[in-house]
Amino acid sequence: MDALHRLRTHIAEVPARLATRSVTELAQKVPEKWSRKEILGHLIDSAINNLKRFTDAQFADGPYPIQSYSQNQLVIVNHYQDLPIEHLITLWQSLNTQIVYVVEFLSAETLAHPVQLTTSNSAAYTLGWLIEDYVVHLEHHLKTLL
Repeated sequence: MDALHRLRTHIAEVPARLATRSVTELAQKVPEKWSRKEILGHLIDSAINNLKRFTDAQFADGPYPIQSYSQNQLVIVNHYQDLPIEHLITLWQSLNTQIVYVVEFLSAETLAHPVQLTTSNSAAYTLGWLIEDYVVHLEHHLKTLL
């Protein structure tokens, strides 16, 4: 699975690339935008939510319903802006490593299990699609973060 290979690459490379940024640069905020630390925090929230989805979808009777989450509020209540960058990097890396461990053992049948987006009436999406979408979302934010 190409998404799994790309995720492993990001887990290996992102910490070193973030280490080249100054603490000031990582915490710098622009009005109405997240700082780099907050973007990393958002990616942590995404990993938490998607790890649960990737595990729970395997046992769902019928299409697994994908619930949304309050992205902006989670960034605020988790205080990512105020936490040490080393903690954020370690947490992000650990969560994504666990995602790799879960995903690498999924069978083709499990990857084909349907998932139901709250914005869609059809069950045309699969767990495999959701995993790919997770990595694409991660890569979108890494362009700004790095």
